[in-house]
Amino acid sequence: MRIKTKSFGFKLWLYFMLFTALIFTILWLLQTVFLQSFYNRMLINNTVSAAEKIIDNSTREDINDIIDELTHDNSLLVFITDEDGNLLYSSDEFKGIHSKLKSESMNKPDRKDNSENSSTPPDNKNFRMERRGNYDSLPMIYDTFLETLKSSGKDNNEYYSDSLYIYGSYIDYCGEDGKSVLYVSATIDTLGSSVTIIRMQLLWVTLLSLFVGFILSWFIARRFSRPLDSLSEKAKKLGGEEYEPDFKKGFCMELDELSDTLDKTNTKLKESRDFQIELLANVSHDLRTPVTMIKGYAEMIRDISWEDEKQCGEDIAVIVKEADRLTVLVNEIMAYSELKSTDSIDELTEINLSRLVQKAADRFETLNKPEGITVEKNIEEKIVIKGSSGHLERALYNLMDNAFRHTNESKKICVTLKHETDSAVIEVHDFGEGIPETEIEHIWDRYYTSRMRKGHGVSGLGLAIVKQVTQLHGGECYVKTEQGKGSSFFIRIKTEQ
Repeated sequence: MRIKTKSFGFKLWLYFMLFTALIFTILWLLQTVFLQSFYNRMLINNTVSAAEKIIDNSTREDINDIIDELTHDNSLLVFITDEDGNLLYSSDEFKGIHSKLKSESMNKPDRKDNSENSSTPPDNKNFRMERRGNYDSLPMIYDTFLETLKSSGKDNNEYYSDSLYIYGSYIDYCGEDGKSVLYVSATIDTLGSSVTIIRMQLLWVTLLSLFVGFILSWFIARRFSRPLDSLSEKAKKLGGEEYEPDFKKGFCMELDELSDTLDKTNTKLKESRDFQIELLANVSHDLRTPVTMIKGYAEMIRDISWEDEKQCGEDIAVIVKEADRLTVLVNEIMAYSELKSTDSIDELTEINLSRLVQKAADRFETLNKPEGITVEKNIEEKIVIKGSSGHLERALYNLMDNAFRHTNESKKICVTLKHETDSAVIEVHDFGEGIPETEIEHIWDRYYTSRMRKGHGVSGLGLAIVKQVTQLHGGECYVKTEQGKGSSFFIRIKTEQ
């Protein structure tokens, strides 16, 4: 099987492996190369901290107990001498154990002469040893250390010797007159064999972890790449008949949202394709008719009526009328295409709907005055909504134009705006014959013109535009009709709270 080195799965696996290698590289450096220096620094800090605690408590009567505790907890060696180097007290990390064993030995009864031993006072030498601790003699480097401390001119000083770190200071030791000298030492650079052991352990841990990381990262990479591969295949089929909306959700919220977006995009593509098909099938006839008439009358003017002024004027009037009809048709197609290409209106502003309806009705009446149209207006004041004034005005104009085309001989239509509960309701009523029951459910469909083409040449997009505009405003549109009495078209939109 060929490995796709540029695939998401391979790169995710590679990044996992690089991350694992980086972590273990840092771990190797910390546990081997820098381990000794870290250890020495921490040991020195602990030694200085213990020495400072001894200095702070040197005048207390229980200072020896404090020293024993510190040497045991920090693995230190402590000497206290006078300024001439005479030992006053010593302690190491085993002092507590030695003291316990010695205490048990002293408390053990003597079979030979128990009464005599109990009455004999302690020997002065033994008492001195008891005070000194475990060490009768000072270390060989003590003289050098003491000389260094005296020559430093300071109360404390640090001294390094081979693998030893020594901290020295002058203190006021409990029970002694004058200054005493504190000697605290710790052994450093003692991790040679330990580092070797750690390296061997770390080597096996690293190899095992890399192997486990290789397998684990491979499965994780496949787990992440599988839904992406599925979405990729899904995207390749967008708009096609073989497109499958099924996608196993739940792995990742972002991928679920991407899948939903692909489904919506596929729906849009199908609608666009259907729109194109319907455009070619339905509009081609409407475009052909005015274009044919324009061409025919233009040829008639050129060949026949160009000398007859009256006939030429009539022919030109027909051409102008058909050109206007063609313009209306193209404009409605463009408007509907624009509305179908969006899911929402970006810029919704506060609109005085009462003023907008009044203005649109007055303008429609004025433009169609030569036709004898009358618009009866019943408009409630101060109704405000959020919306697009341009889109709403176009929808209202389409409703009035539709009503005008289907009203009776009176050429009268009625426009009403009222407030109901939390909504604004626009009603446009004609006084025509009404709509047959079989057509009511189809009148909002684009290019459904079987009813409208009874002597009326229109695009078939007017009511479809009304429906789309209403939906983009979060409203609803519907119709009520009664045979012989006309039809009422309604737009209902939520008002501002």
